[in-house]
Amino acid sequence: MIPALIVTGLLAGIGITAVGPGGVLATVGLFVFTSLTPAQVAGTAIVTHVATGILGSAAFVHSGQLREPETRKIAGVLAAVAVAGTPLGVLLNSWVSAKAFGIVLGGFALVVAVFVGLKGRERAVGLPVAGAIGAGVAVAAGLVGVGGPMLAVPLLVVAGMPVLGALAAAQVQSVVIASVGTLGYVLHGAVDWRLAAIVGIPELAGVLIGWRIAHALPTKTLKAALIAVLVGIAPYLALHG
Repeated sequence: MIPALIVTGLLAGIGITAVGPGGVLATVGLFVFTSLTPAQVAGTAIVTHVATGILGSAAFVHSGQLREPETRKIAGVLAAVAVAGTPLGVLLNSWVSAKAFGIVLGGFALVVAVFVGLKGRERAVGLPVAGAIGAGVAVAAGLVGVGGPMLAVPLLVVAGMPVLGALAAAQVQSVVIASVGTLGYVLHGAVDWRLAAIVGIPELAGVLIGWRIAHALPTKTLKAALIAVLVGIAPYLALHG
């Protein structure tokens, strides 16, 4: 179990900063390789995204994307709406059975795979659009225990935002989602700190690797690999619960 969680965490971190949605793999790993309840899966996974969000944000400040006014404005909107949206997702999780959680997670994998494969025409993203995306992402993230980049990046890209800008803005939102979500799940006693460390430490290493990949290599191949993984695991997740 532990080696599988370490590998899953590493791949999740790489995906977070390379293409955005890879963080869902941390939730998938905890759901598949442990006997945690849905609340514990989501709570333990979301804890790991506090550190990955901070590290990812720092990396994109270093590379300049989070110094751009437009990107910072979008990041601020995403973060603001996450304060209200994330607790709603945490609340919804308490009503979800293990079977339903698997179905929801499998559905998310398919939805993310579709959006990863889409690309919109680059244009300015309005603040109302960013707010709507951010609110929906925060509720979804609180429900299944993922960081903002899972859905925010592909949605922002489809809306017209450049990939690197979307990646950068989503890291900032991820810090808020993970912090608020962690508080909610801690209050419910639904965090396994040992497993959070097992997944989270390699996930941090993956964040740095993914950030380098995002700047050094075309993302087409990585996107194709992520789509294949998400489509492949979706039926298993739906049946696993």
